[in-house]
Amino acid sequence: MPQGISVFFVRRIDLGREAALFSAMKAAVFLERDGVLNHVRVAGRSQMPPMRLEEFRLRDGVRKPLEDLKAAGYLILVTTNQPNVARGLLPRRELDLMHDMLRRALPVDGVLLCPHEESDRCNCRKPGAGLFTEASFRWHLDLERSFVISDKWQDASAAFVAGCTSVLIKSPWNGSGHHDLMVDDLEDASDRILQFNHPVHHVPMALPQLALA
Repeated sequence: MPQGISVFFVRRIDLGREAALFSAMKAAVFLERDGVLNHVRVAGRSQMPPMRLEEFRLRDGVRKPLEDLKAAGYLILVTTNQPNVARGLLPRRELDLMHDMLRRALPVDGVLLCPHEESDRCNCRKPGAGLFTEASFRWHLDLERSFVISDKWQDASAAFVAGCTSVLIKSPWNGSGHHDLMVDDLEDASDRILQFNHPVHHVPMALPQLALA
């Protein structure tokens, strides 16, 4: 260390660099695609995602909550498991057309896809956190300030592993595992997130002040 420079001064520089790095990191809201943004068919206890572009229909009222989150400074990222690609039942070209439509219709910054079956034992299939860690590197995200909205337990589990806050929309697919917040719909989810944390100002509200499930 050069003469005349104190350890305290050097430590202050290090802390300043850490603070600058933190402030440069972004926060995101991850959204499950099927059942949250677009309609699905229900067969027994399972959701059946659209298999053709003609079947891909967005749910009413989904644009405004995403616009509110986007205006608050969050990145909007969609995540989806699509094992029918690996099974040869859903052509990748057809899926890409669906996601092109999604990007045109909604203020979405990116779509992250797992095309594998469960038997493939990949890292990206939810409830694994691979899609979220991929996004954290690609968009330079602070996952601890990020949220995951879904109607399925798999996303809540992935959020827990990734360190995100999970927001479950009430549905038959919630499961009984860990989740942080339970809400009625996407609009309710957006409102809760905007109460809890504003990514621009980095001022979180303590979770106990919210109605937890």
